[in-house]
Amino acid sequence: MMYSGSANLAIVACPGGEHFADLTIQHLKHIYVEKLNRKIEQLTKRYDIPKEKLIKDINFYNDLSSPVLHANNDIGNIRVPRFKVNARFTYFMNGEFKTEILECIRGKSVFIFQDVENHYPLWVNEGKNQHVFSVNDHLMSMMVTIDAVRYAGAAHIALVVPVYPYSRQHKKKGREGLTASMLGYFYECLGVDQIITLDIHSREIENSFHTARIENLHASYQIIRELIRIENLADPDAELVVVAPDSGAVDRNKFYSSGLKKPLAMIYKERDYSVVTQNAKQTNIVNINLLGDVQGKTAFLADDMLGTGGTLLKAMEFLKSKGAKKVIAAVSLPFFTGNAIELFDEAYKKGHFYRVIGTNAVYHEELLQKEWYISTDVSGLFAQVISRLHHNQSLSGLLDNRDIIERMLHTDSAGSHKTDNQ
Repeated sequence: MMYSGSANLAIVACPGGEHFADLTIQHLKHIYVEKLNRKIEQLTKRYDIPKEKLIKDINFYNDLSSPVLHANNDIGNIRVPRFKVNARFTYFMNGEFKTEILECIRGKSVFIFQDVENHYPLWVNEGKNQHVFSVNDHLMSMMVTIDAVRYAGAAHIALVVPVYPYSRQHKKKGREGLTASMLGYFYECLGVDQIITLDIHSREIENSFHTARIENLHASYQIIRELIRIENLADPDAELVVVAPDSGAVDRNKFYSSGLKKPLAMIYKERDYSVVTQNAKQTNIVNINLLGDVQGKTAFLADDMLGTGGTLLKAMEFLKSKGAKKVIAAVSLPFFTGNAIELFDEAYKKGHFYRVIGTNAVYHEELLQKEWYISTDVSGLFAQVISRLHHNQSLSGLLDNRDIIERMLHTDSAGSHKTDNQ
């Protein structure tokens, strides 16, 4: 790992994505120090050089290769890059945005963070004003930031958008646009080379890019890690059934079923598409059937996103009516729009479900206060991917994490046996 190489990695956090960017930067710094320490230990043994001298030499060559001396005068310790770029975000009263990059990023690889589903008050105009932004506001803020980074001379531009905007508008059914594809065209026109997102709603979106590359990450490892803490998955006789909440979620839940080595069931819904729903209490579902058996078992459902939550609430209530002992749901992107939290509170009190596992890819303060909600951190996954991309390393182990999940389950199983033996 090149020491000076990480100094060329820069992160610009849009107002909506600042929270997630800060968490990711903490992991990046840890990854950086951990990798450099490992390399230093190997080099000290190979060349029989004292560690202190080697660190000084690294700092010396880093200063020598840099056009300016490092701001940190400490030459005896590992210098951790700052990563985060100072920027000024201005929001005008007519709704326009302006982004100014306040330091040199010429020749750097810049990763722009944005959370388009952050609907909490955000500080702009150097902390003078607070505003709640819509998805379109966040999207325009990101576009303006991409343009600013491009004009500032960045060598490589990547977007880190855990929620890909307009991902549900990916199919053309009539006289309508393919907005998800259109946004991809905009990104490419602005010089974006790469996009990093989480559990994109449709794989078809990935095929709409011509020059940019898209890395679609999955939170399955993080979700299973939380599931293990509330369910004894190490027990081969554990009564757990993975349930696909609809036909579109079969592949996702098949992955969990095979990874956990548990049976797979499916909920089949008949819908009346002449009915247009407006909130979670309204639904166009006219009949529900279950393919499988959940009687006396824990039912686990996984989906990519949760909006108003009406479909999931109905599915969980249905599984309880079919005799499920416990219902646990997992969603990669927990939007909880409208009055969804209130409706989940009601369903929880009625005993329709036990827990909902979601990621912190979407900033949601209110959810963290709920007894029924478990938040799992995916910022470390994004940090690993960014670090590997920047240093041209393989992502295979992170994108296909079946081996890691198997090792985790094996470790949990060994721990359970050890406890039983004691």
